[in-house]
Amino acid sequence: AERELYVTVSIGIAVFPEDGDDVDTLVKSADAAMYAAKQQGRDGYQFHSGLRSHGDIERLDLGNRLHRAIDAKEFRVYFQPVVRVETGTMTGAEALVRWERADNGLVLPGEFIPLAEDSGLIVPLGMEVLRESCRQAAEWNRIGRPLSVSVNLSVRQLQRRDVVGTVRTALEDSGLEARRLSLEITESVAMQNLDVTLAALADLRRLGVGITMDDFGTGYSSLSYLKMLPVDTVKIDRSFVQGVGTDPNDATIVRAAIALAHELRLRVIAEGVESAEQADFLRVHQCDELQGFLFSPAVPAAEFGEWVVSNRRFPV
Repeated sequence: AERELYVTVSIGIAVFPEDGDDVDTLVKSADAAMYAAKQQGRDGYQFHSGLRSHGDIERLDLGNRLHRAIDAKEFRVYFQPVVRVETGTMTGAEALVRWERADNGLVLPGEFIPLAEDSGLIVPLGMEVLRESCRQAAEWNRIGRPLSVSVNLSVRQLQRRDVVGTVRTALEDSGLEARRLSLEITESVAMQNLDVTLAALADLRRLGVGITMDDFGTGYSSLSYLKMLPVDTVKIDRSFVQGVGTDPNDATIVRAAIALAHELRLRVIAEGVESAEQADFLRVHQCDELQGFLFSPAVPAAEFGEWVVSNRRFPV
């Protein structure tokens, strides 16, 4: 297309027989070395024999297992309730992925999401989470509980040309109304390739889904991005919420964030609520909804479904 591109390469090298005496082991070793080359700044090479840190090797091995885990369907979607301040009723849930390894139990997102981002596996993984989240939410809505589900969107997903088609297909296949789905992005995600981000979010809004700014307040230019991006909800970051009872600065930031969002006609969710004191503060200052361990950690879909059927209320 008459455009000049500059392409770099990261190379991982395994040597027979020191790094493996069969094809599978050699490829695995080379793959681990390639990830190490990426971690060291990309556009370089790394021998597997040069890997010295046991922790690094373990992490790289986890990345290799990640490939196999997607094919083996070892990932599960858990749901954490979002609670209305005024009534304590559930208004929806945030979908959070968990890796149930057959050989080593539950692996939390902080351990594998960065690897999934680096390798590009976040795209098929995110697609599965989106599909399952829409399916579950549609099922709960069919039994008469008008709940919404929010799903995190990575930068790789957001900047793919087929992101709108992927979301549309998930909605159509599940039968979930578009207004019952909210896609969560962080400011760091939004900042990358802004023109592409704005176009994608505008198309998603036209589809009818909600857009939530996650971790609000932690970026360098939250206010300017809040003005530019077509969001309808902001989530106040847990780092501020946890300090509202002990740090006057955190309390001031949270009060201001709630007031600002309401002036802009945005819904406000506070995440990371862990104490009654925090919930009281947020209620007094008219935060709309709360999420956190005070109510429940993320739970499997079956358990969350029981709460839906019983129309569970949480004490606020």
